This record gives sequence, structure tokens and C-alpha cells, in this order.
Amino acid sequence: MGHKNVIKSKSFYFAIQIWNLYQFLVKERNEFVLSKQILRSGTAVGAIIREAEHAESKADFKHKMSIAQKEINETIYGLELLNEIGYLEDSRFAKLMSESDEILRIISRIIITVKHNLSAYK
Repeated sequence: MGHKNVIKSKSFYFAIQIWNLYQFLVKERNEFVLSKQILRSGTAVGAIIREAEHAESKADFKHKMSIAQKEINETIYGLELLNEIGYLEDSRFAKLMSESDEILRIISRIIITVKHNLSAYK
């Protein structure tokens, strides 16, 4: 049986949801500033995770995952702003926040595990 990469899958589908949110914000809300920022950070998470799959070392992998962690945090901030200013309805906000929080938790656990493994080799 094949091993499913949960964070890879979750970040990919999250990027699709962020793309759909971007389309909604541009077309329905005429919002062009925050929408671009959240599109960039929200889709970067999965792209960076894909990069990390081919990291040159465990330290490089940890570094890339740390960047993905920063991008998901930036996305969470953007979602909070959009919700607070009334551009993102509560139900959509709750769903996206739940997914982004889960992605953040998974990435954080991966980083902790890699740090532990790196320190064990020293």
C-alpha cells in the first residue's frame, strides 16, 4: 500500500480553496490588495512543502518547513483581517481557519520531529 503524504495533500487542497476565495474577493467584493497577499501566502505553503520533498539535507528540509510555517501564519493573519473587516463571512472564515490551523499544527509537529532527529545525530 502507498503512503499518503497528509500535509502535501492538505496544503494542495487548501491552495485550491484559497484560489476560490481570491476569485470571490476580486469578483464579489472588489478587493484587490489583501486578496493578492492571501493568494500568494496561501498557495506558497503547498509549493514550499513540495520543495521540501527534495531538500538537500535534513537541515534544509527543516528550513523549508519553517518557511511554510511562516506562510501559513501569514495566511491566517490575512483571513482574520478579511473576516474582521467584513469581507469574509463567518462560515467560510471558520472552515478556512480550521483547515489552516490543522496545517499549522502538522507543520509544527514536523519541525519539532526534525529538530529532535537533528539533535540526536549530533
